[in-house]
Amino acid sequence: MSKQPGRRQFLQLAAVGGLVYASGLRGWQAMAAGTRQDDFYFVQLSDTHWGFKGAPNPDARGTLPKAIAAVNALSPAPDFVIFTGDLSHISDDPAERRKRLAEFRDMAAGIKVPVVHYMPGEHDASLDNGEAYSEFFGRTHYAFDHKGVHFITVDNVSDPSARVGEAQLAWLAADLRSVPQHTPIVVFTHRPLFDLYPQWDWATRDGQQVIDLLMPHPNVTVFYGHIHQEHHHMTGHIAHHSARSLMFPLPAPPAPGSQAKRNPVPWDAAAPYRGLGWRSITEHGKQDTATWALAEQPIQADATTKTPETT
Repeated sequence: MSKQPGRRQFLQLAAVGGLVYASGLRGWQAMAAGTRQDDFYFVQLSDTHWGFKGAPNPDARGTLPKAIAAVNALSPAPDFVIFTGDLSHISDDPAERRKRLAEFRDMAAGIKVPVVHYMPGEHDASLDNGEAYSEFFGRTHYAFDHKGVHFITVDNVSDPSARVGEAQLAWLAADLRSVPQHTPIVVFTHRPLFDLYPQWDWATRDGQQVIDLLMPHPNVTVFYGHIHQEHHHMTGHIAHHSARSLMFPLPAPPAPGSQAKRNPVPWDAAAPYRGLGWRSITEHGKQDTATWALAEQPIQADATTKTPETT
Protein backbone atom coordinates (compact mmCIF):
# COMPACT_ATOMS: atom_id res chain seq x y z
CA MET A 1 0.00 0.00 0.00
CA SER A 2 1.10 3.53 -0.63
CA LYS A 3 1.59 5.94 2.20
CA GLN A 4 -1.39 7.80 3.56
CA PRO A 5 -2.05 10.90 1.40
CA GLY A 6 -1.52 14.38 2.72
CA ARG A 7 -4.03 17.20 2.42
CA ARG A 8 -3.07 18.05 -1.17
CA GLN A 9 -3.48 14.46 -2.37
CA PHE A 10 -6.71 14.17 -0.41
CA LEU A 11 -8.19 17.20 -2.17
CA GLN A 12 -7.01 15.92 -5.54
CA LEU A 13 -8.82 12.65 -4.90
CA ALA A 14 -11.98 14.54 -4.00
CA ALA A 15 -11.72 16.38 -7.32
CA VAL A 16 -11.11 13.46 -9.67
CA GLY A 17 -12.39 10.32 -7.99
CA GLY A 18 -15.85 11.31 -6.86
CA LEU A 19 -16.85 12.22 -3.34
CA VAL A 20 -14.45 11.19 -0.61
CA TYR A 21 -15.89 11.12 2.87
CA ALA A 22 -13.85 10.47 5.99
CA SER A 23 -15.80 8.87 8.80
CA GLY A 24 -16.92 11.30 11.46
CA LEU A 25 -14.92 9.30 13.98
CA ARG A 26 -11.85 11.26 12.93
CA GLY A 27 -10.82 13.86 10.38
CA TRP A 28 -8.35 13.55 7.54
CA GLN A 29 -5.63 14.99 9.79
CA ALA A 30 -5.88 11.86 11.94
CA MET A 31 -5.41 9.70 8.87
CA ALA A 32 -2.21 11.56 8.04
CA ALA A 33 -0.81 11.10 11.55
CA GLY A 34 0.45 7.60 10.88
CA THR A 35 -0.51 4.24 9.44
CA ARG A 36 -0.32 0.65 10.56
CA GLN A 37 1.47 -2.06 8.67
CA ASP A 38 -1.86 -3.76 8.05
CA ASP A 39 -3.75 -0.89 6.42
CA PHE A 40 -6.04 -2.30 3.74
CA TYR A 41 -9.07 -1.56 1.63
CA PHE A 42 -12.15 -3.38 0.45
CA VAL A 43 -14.93 -2.76 -2.06
CA GLN A 44 -18.64 -2.40 -1.30
CA LEU A 45 -21.22 -3.05 -4.03
CA SER A 46 -24.91 -2.88 -3.31
CA ASP A 47 -28.40 -3.25 -4.72
CA THR A 48 -27.59 -4.97 -8.00
CA HIS A 49 -31.26 -6.03 -8.42
CA TRP A 50 -30.36 -8.70 -10.97
CA GLY A 51 -33.49 -9.49 -12.97
CA PHE A 52 -34.86 -5.94 -12.96
CA LYS A 53 -36.24 -4.65 -16.24
CA GLY A 54 -37.64 -1.19 -16.87
CA ALA A 55 -37.19 2.39 -17.99
CA PRO A 56 -35.14 3.44 -14.92
CA ASN A 57 -32.21 1.47 -16.39
CA PRO A 58 -32.20 0.48 -20.08
CA ASP A 59 -28.81 -1.16 -19.43
CA ALA A 60 -30.13 -3.32 -16.61
CA ARG A 61 -28.00 -6.31 -17.67
CA GLY A 62 -24.91 -4.20 -18.22
CA THR A 63 -24.23 -2.26 -15.04
CA LEU A 64 -23.16 -5.22 -12.91
CA PRO A 65 -20.67 -6.50 -15.52
CA LYS A 66 -19.28 -2.97 -15.82
CA ALA A 67 -18.79 -2.77 -12.05
CA ILE A 68 -17.13 -6.19 -11.95
CA ALA A 69 -14.76 -5.20 -14.75
CA ALA A 70 -13.86 -2.02 -12.88
CA VAL A 71 -13.17 -3.91 -9.65
CA ASN A 72 -11.06 -6.48 -11.51
CA ALA A 73 -8.98 -3.63 -12.94
CA LEU A 74 -8.06 -2.24 -9.51
CA SER A 75 -4.38 -2.43 -8.65
CA PRO A 76 -3.52 -3.37 -6.03
CA ALA A 77 -6.59 -5.55 -5.64
CA PRO A 78 -8.84 -5.02 -2.62
CA ASP A 79 -8.55 -7.45 0.27
CA PHE A 80 -12.16 -8.46 -0.23
CA VAL A 81 -15.45 -7.46 -1.87
CA ILE A 82 -18.83 -7.36 -0.15
CA PHE A 83 -22.30 -7.11 -1.68
CA THR A 84 -24.65 -5.46 0.82
CA GLY A 85 -27.96 -6.91 -0.29
CA ASP A 86 -30.64 -6.91 -2.98
CA LEU A 87 -28.51 -9.13 -5.14
CA SER A 88 -31.61 -9.97 -7.17
CA HIS A 89 -34.85 -8.17 -7.96
CA ILE A 90 -37.88 -9.47 -6.11
CA SER A 91 -40.11 -12.14 -7.62
CA ASP A 92 -43.20 -13.84 -6.21
CA ASP A 93 -42.29 -16.99 -8.14
CA PRO A 94 -39.89 -19.19 -6.09
CA ALA A 95 -38.44 -20.71 -9.25
CA GLU A 96 -37.77 -17.30 -10.78
CA ARG A 97 -36.27 -16.10 -7.49
CA ARG A 98 -33.78 -18.98 -7.55
CA LYS A 99 -33.07 -18.41 -11.25
CA ARG A 100 -32.14 -14.78 -10.60
CA LEU A 101 -29.99 -15.66 -7.59
CA ALA A 102 -28.21 -18.34 -9.62
CA GLU A 103 -27.55 -15.91 -12.47
CA PHE A 104 -26.22 -13.33 -10.03
CA ARG A 105 -23.98 -15.95 -8.37
CA ASP A 106 -22.54 -16.96 -11.73
CA MET A 107 -21.98 -13.34 -12.72
CA ALA A 108 -20.31 -12.48 -9.40
CA ALA A 109 -18.03 -15.50 -9.81
CA GLY A 110 -16.20 -13.40 -12.39
CA ILE A 111 -14.76 -11.19 -9.65
CA LYS A 112 -11.03 -11.91 -9.49
CA VAL A 113 -10.68 -10.90 -5.83
CA PRO A 114 -10.28 -14.19 -3.91
CA VAL A 115 -12.61 -13.28 -1.02
CA VAL A 116 -16.18 -12.14 -1.75
CA HIS A 117 -18.79 -11.77 0.98
CA TYR A 118 -22.54 -11.64 0.45
CA MET A 119 -25.58 -10.68 2.48
CA PRO A 120 -29.27 -10.53 1.53
CA GLY A 121 -31.61 -7.65 0.89
CA GLU A 122 -35.36 -7.75 1.29
CA HIS A 123 -35.70 -8.45 -2.46
CA ASP A 124 -33.69 -11.65 -1.93
CA ALA A 125 -35.07 -12.86 1.37
CA SER A 126 -38.26 -11.28 2.69
CA LEU A 127 -40.73 -13.52 0.83
CA ASP A 128 -39.28 -16.81 2.13
CA ASN A 129 -37.36 -15.79 5.27
CA GLY A 130 -34.07 -16.16 3.41
CA GLU A 131 -34.59 -19.78 2.32
CA ALA A 132 -33.61 -19.38 -1.34
CA TYR A 133 -30.78 -16.97 -0.52
CA SER A 134 -29.31 -19.44 1.98
CA GLU A 135 -29.34 -22.21 -0.62
CA PHE A 136 -26.96 -20.17 -2.79
CA PHE A 137 -24.95 -18.06 -0.35
CA GLY A 138 -25.20 -19.65 3.10
CA ARG A 139 -25.68 -17.74 6.32
CA THR A 140 -27.61 -14.48 6.29
CA HIS A 141 -25.67 -13.11 9.28
CA TYR A 142 -22.12 -13.85 10.39
CA ALA A 143 -18.91 -12.27 11.65
CA PHE A 144 -15.28 -12.41 10.60
CA ASP A 145 -11.98 -10.77 11.50
CA HIS A 146 -9.54 -9.14 9.13
CA LYS A 147 -6.27 -7.39 9.97
CA GLY A 148 -7.32 -6.27 13.41
CA VAL A 149 -10.88 -5.25 12.49
CA HIS A 150 -13.98 -7.21 13.52
CA PHE A 151 -16.65 -7.32 10.79
CA ILE A 152 -20.30 -8.21 11.45
CA THR A 153 -23.11 -8.70 8.94
CA VAL A 154 -26.56 -8.12 10.40
CA ASP A 155 -29.64 -9.53 8.67
CA ASN A 156 -32.49 -7.02 8.92
CA VAL A 157 -34.35 -8.24 5.83
CA SER A 158 -35.25 -11.95 6.14
CA ASP A 159 -37.98 -11.08 8.62
CA PRO A 160 -40.66 -9.42 6.44
CA SER A 161 -41.49 -7.07 9.31
CA ALA A 162 -38.01 -5.48 8.96
CA ARG A 163 -36.75 -6.76 12.30
CA VAL A 164 -33.44 -8.27 13.31
CA GLY A 165 -35.24 -10.47 15.82
CA GLU A 166 -34.52 -11.73 19.30
CA ALA A 167 -32.46 -14.74 18.24
CA GLN A 168 -30.10 -12.68 16.12
CA LEU A 169 -29.87 -9.96 18.79
CA ALA A 170 -28.78 -12.64 21.27
CA TRP A 171 -26.20 -13.90 18.76
CA LEU A 172 -24.92 -10.36 18.24
CA ALA A 173 -24.64 -9.72 21.97
CA ALA A 174 -22.64 -12.94 22.41
CA ASP A 175 -20.38 -12.08 19.48
CA LEU A 176 -19.68 -8.59 20.84
CA ARG A 177 -18.80 -10.00 24.25
CA SER A 178 -15.92 -11.83 22.59
CA VAL A 179 -14.55 -8.64 20.98
CA PRO A 180 -12.08 -6.51 22.98
CA GLN A 181 -13.68 -3.15 23.65
CA HIS A 182 -11.23 -1.09 21.61
CA THR A 183 -11.10 -3.38 18.57
CA PRO A 184 -12.43 -1.49 15.53
CA ILE A 185 -15.81 -2.89 14.46
CA VAL A 186 -17.48 -2.61 11.06
CA VAL A 187 -21.13 -3.58 10.70
CA PHE A 188 -22.77 -4.34 7.37
CA THR A 189 -26.55 -4.19 7.07
CA HIS A 190 -28.96 -3.78 4.19
CA ARG A 191 -31.54 -1.45 5.68
CA PRO A 192 -30.42 1.48 7.84
CA LEU A 193 -30.43 0.64 11.54
CA PHE A 194 -31.75 4.09 12.44
CA ASP A 195 -35.07 5.68 11.42
CA LEU A 196 -34.03 7.46 8.26
CA TYR A 197 -37.49 7.53 6.65
CA PRO A 198 -39.79 4.78 7.96
CA GLN A 199 -42.56 5.83 5.55
CA TRP A 200 -40.42 4.41 2.76
CA ASP A 201 -39.22 1.36 4.69
CA TRP A 202 -35.90 3.11 5.36
CA ALA A 203 -35.59 1.87 8.92
CA THR A 204 -35.21 -1.28 11.04
CA ARG A 205 -37.91 -1.74 13.66
CA ASP A 206 -35.52 -3.04 16.30
CA GLY A 207 -32.45 -1.31 14.89
CA GLN A 208 -32.05 0.77 18.04
CA GLN A 209 -31.43 -2.45 19.97
CA VAL A 210 -28.54 -3.23 17.60
CA ILE A 211 -27.15 0.27 18.10
CA ASP A 212 -27.48 -0.07 21.87
CA LEU A 213 -25.42 -3.27 21.77
CA LEU A 214 -22.74 -1.51 19.72
CA MET A 215 -22.58 1.70 21.75
CA PRO A 216 -20.15 0.44 24.45
CA HIS A 217 -17.55 -0.06 21.73
CA PRO A 218 -15.81 3.25 20.93
CA ASN A 219 -14.85 2.51 17.31
CA VAL A 220 -17.84 1.33 15.25
CA THR A 221 -18.76 2.13 11.65
CA VAL A 222 -21.84 0.89 9.76
CA PHE A 223 -22.07 0.44 5.98
CA TYR A 224 -25.45 -0.30 4.43
CA GLY A 225 -27.40 -0.19 1.15
CA HIS A 226 -31.15 -0.19 0.42
CA ILE A 227 -31.71 3.53 -0.14
CA HIS A 228 -29.84 3.66 -3.50
CA GLN A 229 -27.91 6.84 -2.71
CA GLU A 230 -25.18 8.18 -0.49
CA HIS A 231 -26.17 9.23 2.99
CA HIS A 232 -24.02 9.84 6.08
CA HIS A 233 -25.42 9.86 9.59
CA MET A 234 -24.18 9.70 13.19
CA THR A 235 -25.84 7.95 16.14
CA GLY A 236 -23.65 9.09 18.98
CA HIS A 237 -20.11 8.12 18.00
CA ILE A 238 -21.26 5.53 15.43
CA ALA A 239 -21.04 6.60 11.77
CA HIS A 240 -23.50 5.15 9.24
CA HIS A 241 -22.74 5.32 5.49
CA SER A 242 -25.11 4.17 2.75
CA ALA A 243 -23.98 3.05 -0.71
CA ARG A 244 -25.24 3.82 -4.18
CA SER A 245 -27.10 1.21 -6.18
CA LEU A 246 -25.85 -0.57 -9.27
CA MET A 247 -29.34 -0.57 -10.83
CA PHE A 248 -31.17 2.73 -10.32
CA PRO A 249 -30.95 5.69 -7.92
CA LEU A 250 -33.74 6.71 -5.58
CA PRO A 251 -34.63 10.27 -4.58
CA ALA A 252 -33.86 11.84 -1.23
CA PRO A 253 -36.78 11.73 1.21
CA PRO A 254 -39.20 14.62 0.73
CA ALA A 255 -40.91 16.57 3.46
CA PRO A 256 -43.10 14.13 5.42
CA GLY A 257 -46.32 13.46 3.58
CA SER A 258 -45.43 15.37 0.41
CA GLN A 259 -44.54 12.33 -1.70
CA ALA A 260 -46.14 8.95 -1.21
CA LYS A 261 -43.86 6.77 -3.34
CA ARG A 262 -40.11 6.33 -3.66
CA ASN A 263 -40.07 6.08 -7.44
CA PRO A 264 -36.66 5.57 -9.09
CA VAL A 265 -34.93 8.61 -10.52
CA PRO A 266 -35.64 8.58 -14.30
CA TRP A 267 -32.85 7.49 -16.63
CA ASP A 268 -31.15 10.43 -18.31
CA ALA A 269 -29.87 9.52 -21.76
CA ALA A 270 -27.64 12.61 -21.71
CA ALA A 271 -25.99 11.40 -18.51
CA PRO A 272 -26.33 7.61 -18.40
CA TYR A 273 -25.45 5.86 -15.14
CA ARG A 274 -25.82 9.09 -13.16
CA GLY A 275 -26.34 8.21 -9.51
CA LEU A 276 -25.10 4.63 -9.95
CA GLY A 277 -21.84 3.40 -8.52
CA TRP A 278 -19.82 1.47 -5.97
CA ARG A 279 -17.14 2.41 -3.47
CA SER A 280 -13.74 1.49 -2.19
CA ILE A 281 -13.23 1.79 1.57
CA THR A 282 -9.74 2.22 2.95
CA GLU A 283 -8.82 1.56 6.57
CA HIS A 284 -6.18 3.82 8.07
CA GLY A 285 -5.41 3.00 11.67
CA LYS A 286 -2.88 3.22 14.41
CA GLN A 287 -2.91 0.80 17.33
CA ASP A 288 -6.56 0.29 18.33
CA THR A 289 -8.13 3.01 16.17
CA ALA A 290 -9.46 2.98 12.63
CA THR A 291 -10.52 5.68 10.20
CA TRP A 292 -12.30 4.86 6.97
CA ALA A 293 -11.80 6.83 3.75
CA LEU A 294 -14.63 6.31 1.26
CA ALA A 295 -13.95 6.77 -2.45
CA GLU A 296 -17.15 6.76 -4.51
CA GLN A 297 -16.72 5.28 -7.99
CA PRO A 298 -19.32 5.93 -10.71
CA ILE A 299 -20.29 3.35 -13.30
CA GLN A 300 -18.32 4.08 -16.45
CA ALA A 301 -19.73 3.46 -19.90
CA ASP A 302 -16.40 2.00 -21.05
CA ALA A 303 -16.14 -0.26 -17.96
CA THR A 304 -12.82 1.27 -16.89
CA THR A 305 -12.10 2.90 -13.57
CA LYS A 306 -8.88 4.40 -12.27
CA THR A 307 -7.45 2.99 -9.10
CA PRO A 308 -8.50 5.13 -6.09
CA GLU A 309 -5.53 7.15 -4.92
CA THR A 310 -6.39 6.31 -1.31
CA THR A 311 -5.23 2.74 -1.84
